[in-house]
Amino acid sequence: MTRDDLKAEAQGLGSDLVAWRRELHRHPELGFEEHRTAEFVATHLGRLGLEVRTGVGVTGVVGLLRATQPQGPAVLLRADMDALPIQEVGGREYGSEVDGCMHACGHDGHMSMLLGAATLLVRRRDALRRDVVFCFQPAEEGRGGAERMIGDGVLDWVETGSAFALHLWTPFAHGTVHVRSGPIMAAQDEFSARIRGRGGHAAQPHLAVDPIVAAAQAVGALQTVVSRNVDPMHAAVVTVASFHAGRATNAIPQEALLEGTLRSFDDGVRRLLRERVPAVLEAAVQAAGCKLQFELRPGYPAVINHASSVEAVRQVAGMAFGPDNVHEPAPLTAAEDFSYFLQKRPGAFVLVGAGNPARGISAPHHSPEFDIDESVLPLGAELLARLALRADGP
Repeated sequence: MTRDDLKAEAQGLGSDLVAWRRELHRHPELGFEEHRTAEFVATHLGRLGLEVRTGVGVTGVVGLLRATQPQGPAVLLRADMDALPIQEVGGREYGSEVDGCMHACGHDGHMSMLLGAATLLVRRRDALRRDVVFCFQPAEEGRGGAERMIGDGVLDWVETGSAFALHLWTPFAHGTVHVRSGPIMAAQDEFSARIRGRGGHAAQPHLAVDPIVAAAQAVGALQTVVSRNVDPMHAAVVTVASFHAGRATNAIPQEALLEGTLRSFDDGVRRLLRERVPAVLEAAVQAAGCKLQFELRPGYPAVINHASSVEAVRQVAGMAFGPDNVHEPAPLTAAEDFSYFLQKRPGAFVLVGAGNPARGISAPHHSPEFDIDESVLPLGAELLARLALRADGP
């Protein structure tokens, strides 16, 4: 069996890949609760004859395929496993069977593609020049499963030299690949600002200290952080996404609560946002006679791809998808905890187009109507396998 057979064999796995993806889609689990999912993955890896470890990073699963004659450090291929607390639209043959929970970001497809890559590579073990670590990671959606797996030694089971991950992306057309050197996804922090005033009758505002007015002024003032503090050549986002205050039409409440997110690609810009947002809030709140309680919740760092690894991806992606279907995207302000792997090892995070408006597959990620064009699953499995088979290493 030669590497030239890889494309045909990957396409031949298509029905299995779809079946795996749909089985996982029917039974979604939230971060660090992926027990059924982990059992499904571990069972398949075990049937392939891989060495398997479970409970890595709480519910993560790792499979190891040892090369017959390794000539360099291993490559790690990662798929995330968790779902989201979203109620899926009804009427789908393979819809979620768990109320209030669905795979609304493509993680079911990521697992399917990685299981497909493992299937392809087991049959080509003698062609491997490196061990391959198949990393199935829990809790990507905001709970930092990557850090937990790294802390549990996923990079140290065997000497690991590089790390790669694919992410299905419906804003991009099916059958395309998108990768860039440097930042590809943003750093993310969350904040909450509790603004305390003095409640009173809405008809006598002069006897109260209105936290709603203070909060409204604060929201407006925050718009100046990016426009007047961040270098125009750098990208940044400050978004207030939640504003809660009061419950009655005739009462000024005691407090108002603002919550939001900060996004950036540059460490210096991230530090600036962390400094300026609370300072601007404090000034606006004090000017209105209120008091501020501010909390910053640090999130994931930016996803920074390594140039040599990106070049490797482009070469093998051209073989799998065709050279004309390999593109360089603008950085995205979404966040991803694969960033922690890329802080430890060189590698790349790759977006695989999975949208198809002609088939009604165009809903955004994290939407109850989210879906993927499953025809891309064999291509993703092929791409992962080709990355592992590179004799010189990415």
